[in-house]
Amino acid sequence: MEVEYQEGHIRNARGVKLFTCRWLPLSSSPKALVFLCHGYGMECSEFMRGVGVKLASAGYGVFGIDYEGHGKSMGARCYIKKFDDIVSDCCLFFKSICELEEYKEKSRFLYGESMGGAVALLLHKKDPTFWDGAVLVAPMCKISEKVKPHPVVINLLTPIVEIIPKWKIVPTKDVIDSAFKDPIKREKVRSNKLIYQDKPRMKTALELLRTSMDLEESLARVKMPFLVLHGEADKVTDPEVSLALYKNAGSSDKKMKLYPGMWHALTSGEPDSNVEAVFSDIIKWLDDRLKGTRLVGGGISENPAERGQERQGRVHHHSSL
Repeated sequence: MEVEYQEGHIRNARGVKLFTCRWLPLSSSPKALVFLCHGYGMECSEFMRGVGVKLASAGYGVFGIDYEGHGKSMGARCYIKKFDDIVSDCCLFFKSICELEEYKEKSRFLYGESMGGAVALLLHKKDPTFWDGAVLVAPMCKISEKVKPHPVVINLLTPIVEIIPKWKIVPTKDVIDSAFKDPIKREKVRSNKLIYQDKPRMKTALELLRTSMDLEESLARVKMPFLVLHGEADKVTDPEVSLALYKNAGSSDKKMKLYPGMWHALTSGEPDSNVEAVFSDIIKWLDDRLKGTRLVGGGISENPAERGQERQGRVHHHSSL
C-alpha cells in the first residue's frame, strides 16, 4: 500500500512552535489512528519514519509530534522543565486529530517507545477512557531496582537542580552504543543531527526520574488494552520493568512479548529480519483489536501453546539472528 507523508506545526499553550507529521494510506481512509510518542532525545520525521511507513502501509493513519526542545520543534535542546508539559502538548495535538470529521469514528491507539512509553501511559492516565489501546516498546515506566537512587539523594539534588536546571552534567554511558545492535543502523542514528546526543541536563534527568517513580506507583491504574514488547538483552530499559507493568496493570486485555537476544531499539536497531518480526507482532495485535478479538484468560494469548509461558509474562519468539 502506498503511503502519503505530510508535515505541519502547532503552537503549544506556552507559545512554542512544535513540529508535527503524519503518514497516511494513499488509496483509502485509515482503518484506525495511531499516535506516536517518541523516546528521549529522539524525533519523528526521520527516526520514526520506519514505524510511520510500516503502520500506514498496513492501513493505519499515523501521527507524530516532536516534543518541545526535540527534533524540529522549538525550545532548548532536550530540556524537559516539566514532564507534564510534554503530555499536555501531545494530548492537545492528538485530540485535535481525533476530533476531525473524517476521524471521529475511528479507533485510536497510542504507540510509545522508551520514554514515549511513559508519555503514552500518562496520556491514558489523563483520560482513562479515551484511548482504545497502546503499543509500548521497551517503555520507561519504572526505575530498575539496579539503578534506583535513594530518596535522600533525590531530596539533596532538587534544590541544586533549581539553580542550574539546564546544565549538561549528568554522567551517562553512550545510549546509542547500548541501544542499536546493527552497526550500520547505529551509525545512521548517530549521523541524525535532529537526535540529541549530548549529556542529559540536570532538570531533565530529575524529571525522568520523578516521572518513572510516579508511574511505578500507579501501574495498577492502567486499564486500557496494551501490548508491551521488550528485548531480553536490553541494557537501556530493564525487561523486568515491562514485566512489572504486565503483572501489575489493571487491564483485562494485556499481552507481553520478550525477544531473546534483542536490544533496546526493537524497531530501528535490530537486523531487518528481527525488525520485520516485531512489526508483524505489532500489526497483528492492532488488527486483532479492530476485529474485537480480546485476549482470553485475562490477558493470556489465544494460542494454547503460548499460554503456559505467558502466564509468567514471558513469551519467547523470534531468536536474534
